[in-house]
Amino acid sequence: MTYQPCFTEGEDRPGRWLVTCDHAANTVPTRICGGSLGLPDRDMNRHIAYDVGAAGVASELGRLLDSPVVRSNFSRLVIDPNRGEDDPTLVMKLYDGSIVPANRHATPDEIERRKALCYRPYHRTVERLAARRDDTVILAMHSFTPQFAHRPPRPWHVAVLYAADDRLARPVLARLNAQGDLCVGDNQPYSGHLPGDSIDRHALKHGRLNVLVEIRNDLIGGPEDQLAWARRLAPLLDAALADAQP
Repeated sequence: MTYQPCFTEGEDRPGRWLVTCDHAANTVPTRICGGSLGLPDRDMNRHIAYDVGAAGVASELGRLLDSPVVRSNFSRLVIDPNRGEDDPTLVMKLYDGSIVPANRHATPDEIERRKALCYRPYHRTVERLAARRDDTVILAMHSFTPQFAHRPPRPWHVAVLYAADDRLARPVLARLNAQGDLCVGDNQPYSGHLPGDSIDRHALKHGRLNVLVEIRNDLIGGPEDQLAWARRLAPLLDAALADAQP
């Protein structure tokens, strides 16, 4: 069976949005170290390997927004599509207390092989779908862990990340805060974006409206919660888009 580095949904949907999920899966292709990075299942099923729950939210948001979705089909520990090609954290050797055995001595040739197999095909797909209309809006869906090892708990339920272009992020933040029952992170638990990351590559460099939304992963661990969050976010996102500056 041929390996697919990403999956798309609703390529013919007419909506402006393009929903991306960079860290949708914890898959290790069999062509990479025989399909194992040497980590136990407990690590491959937590946030270091993928964004828990984000894929389900992204898929339902695409349906509700009548827009296409692109989901990765490789673990962020294989190679991180939300990093630039020359970023030193592109292939992580240590993440939240876990050493990644297959990455400890990954050579430049091995990293190049992972780029060719996973990273570049994913970004080519995002690029193709983003170009399908002139007014595409990028919505990047992520999730974050409630607590890193030996760090304080994170209080936010949902967060909005953005860089210099906050035309859409600001109205999304305003709409989320107006809900009244959410602790909303403004560029928390992370700050902005990194050069060469997905938003930089597919939105900022093209002047496209964009927003990155993170949901705390204990709130979207199961399908029902994922659907509930998507149904909560979809009308809010459309309203925020109507509020945003062109």
